[in-house]
Amino acid sequence: MLKSELLEIIANGENSGIEFKRDDIRPEKLAKEIVAMANFQGDRVFLGVEDDGDISGLQRKNTEEWVMNVVRDKIHPLILPYYEEIKIETNTIVGVITFPQGVSKPYVRRHNKKEEIYIRIGSTSQIATREQQMRLFELGGMLHTEQIPVPKTDIHCLDLPRLENYLKDFIKDPDIPQNPEEWISRLLGLGFLTEANDKIYCTIAGLILFGKTPRRYLKQAGLRVFAFKNEDKVYQALLDDIIDGPLVGRWEGANSGKQLIDSGIIERFIEKIKPFISKESAGIDQNFRRESEWFYPVEAVREIFINALAHRDWTRFVEIEVGSYSNRFEVVSPGALPNSMTVEKMIAGQRAPRNPIIMEVLRDYGYVDYRGMGIRTKVIPLMKKSNLVDPIFEATEDYLKTILYRKPSD
Repeated sequence: MLKSELLEIIANGENSGIEFKRDDIRPEKLAKEIVAMANFQGDRVFLGVEDDGDISGLQRKNTEEWVMNVVRDKIHPLILPYYEEIKIETNTIVGVITFPQGVSKPYVRRHNKKEEIYIRIGSTSQIATREQQMRLFELGGMLHTEQIPVPKTDIHCLDLPRLENYLKDFIKDPDIPQNPEEWISRLLGLGFLTEANDKIYCTIAGLILFGKTPRRYLKQAGLRVFAFKNEDKVYQALLDDIIDGPLVGRWEGANSGKQLIDSGIIERFIEKIKPFISKESAGIDQNFRRESEWFYPVEAVREIFINALAHRDWTRFVEIEVGSYSNRFEVVSPGALPNSMTVEKMIAGQRAPRNPIIMEVLRDYGYVDYRGMGIRTKVIPLMKKSNLVDPIFEATEDYLKTILYRKPSD
């Protein structure tokens, strides 16, 4: 880091990624700041700088060794920071500790035989709430919220004919349960039920995939779909509806010869949104039927919609939102990208399933392919070929938004 860059950062003051500390900070205090920032987006701690930005400089000898010992002894899992010293004046030096956003969240401070989780809120470091801790565990891949029990549910909340269809026709299970005890045992093993406090509950995965009315017990389940005539949300929508029900359909047969008997959310969504993202062609085919002209590649629409269903963050108490506008189609999936995933990694084809049970079941049904690279192999090339524009991906701490634009000529 150059001296000029350092002085500019100090002049701008502390923020969520910049912390100033005196040289005489206690080890546990430094560990707290590093843990909080690693659990957020990482960045830098400046040693030898007062809270108001005055530069007091380093007084401690062997500061780098001291910092590394603090990190080793007080922080878990391991973080490998980069340490450097910047000379401001002849006898004034500032230590800079730089570290990226952690990929093994949550990071904890070990002090007084306790492990404490901190998170960055603005320019302060605070103890993480229960909800924040849950989100950190999930981001670090240590907690799959799809396996959490859903209160007030039991096996009767699941659609057993749909489950039997799944076992028999899709995963070719040779031993279909014949009584309630066998069903409970099998569904516990599959992760669709779980035991807590001596009771059997549906897991989020089980309820979402095979529940009769998931939103009755889990308000963020289902899907909100809307359509507007213009490019912006207006008071009066052409469509504004909530779709509830199990994700998967019930089919007769399997593979190429299967026929839909009872729609799931995926089929209901396509039927609901189709009038707003397609139109009937002017001509008719050889069977005297009018074909649909889609404003977007239907496989791209299907892929980003199913990705939202498979990868959403269940700690967020809002529905997936799908919107059709005059110039674009949007899907908003609640929650940040999992762990260290970025938009760039996603486009490159890197995979990091947030909800592996839900993902595997959708693969069994053929809703997603086994490579798990639909964004790279389907959405991007189809949009370039059909609509001549790239899809847009916007990732924040609260959501992943995918935008498909209509052809420029439209």
